[in-house]
Amino acid sequence: MRFRGSLVSDGAYLLLILSCFICIVFTAGDPNRYLQNVIFLNVAFLIAIVTYFTNVTAGLILNILFIFGYGTYTLYQTIVQGDGIGVHTYFWLVMTPAFTLVTWLLTYGTKQLQQENERLRQSNTTLATMDERTSLKNTLSFQYDAPVFMALSVRYGIPLTLLVIGVKYWDEIKRMIGEQQLLDAVAQLSKLGQTSIRTNDSLYILNRDNPTWGILLFTDRDGANLVMERLKERVADLNRSEFAEKYRVGIVLRMGAFQYDPETVSNPLEFVAQAKRQLEYDV
Repeated sequence: MRFRGSLVSDGAYLLLILSCFICIVFTAGDPNRYLQNVIFLNVAFLIAIVTYFTNVTAGLILNILFIFGYGTYTLYQTIVQGDGIGVHTYFWLVMTPAFTLVTWLLTYGTKQLQQENERLRQSNTTLATMDERTSLKNTLSFQYDAPVFMALSVRYGIPLTLLVIGVKYWDEIKRMIGEQQLLDAVAQLSKLGQTSIRTNDSLYILNRDNPTWGILLFTDRDGANLVMERLKERVADLNRSEFAEKYRVGIVLRMGAFQYDPETVSNPLEFVAQAKRQLEYDV
């Protein structure tokens, strides 16, 4: 589909250039009908433009009206003025519909490419396991990884805790700094989370619009509390650095943790929901 759309679009573009070249040569080659040919050339362009921004049906209707009008004009010249019918008479009868057809092919090929691009974009959004802004694993990746962590926890009796992190007063912060600064702040906070965990723990961004991170920790609830304290210390250091001066705000994190229990957690979404409920206690 993508190859066909590209082929049609490229072919139509070349045909359009060729058609313009032929019309220019024809118009310049007959000085006696120069003004007449320029008028017909503009009419052909106008019909092509209407076809591009509407559809081929509108272009065909306009071409029928043009052929009818041009035929009437030619008949008048032949009968009343006695002009003969030559190549110039048939040229615009052929070239005007040709312009319309080439323009429609160009529009068709472009739309095919746009549709293919939209399908690829949606497919990338659906299947991508990395967040493009922060290069962190996203919710889809969490859906894949969490069952593995949960199975390992049950099989080897290793405690597993999900730590969820949010930013207090995020709606107010968004109104205070620009969009690009928001993206930079989220990326910087994500790096802070990465440097605060062990290599066998896994960090995810669960919501990038209202920044929420999740960390799967092979530890119990007490171990998660130590990680939370370490993160709070890192954020405090960050607020005392150039971060607060750059973004004109101080960041305060909300954190909640939930230890995995096979009896109460049946899937990754329930695991996230249970951990997010703990955020309500961090006020």
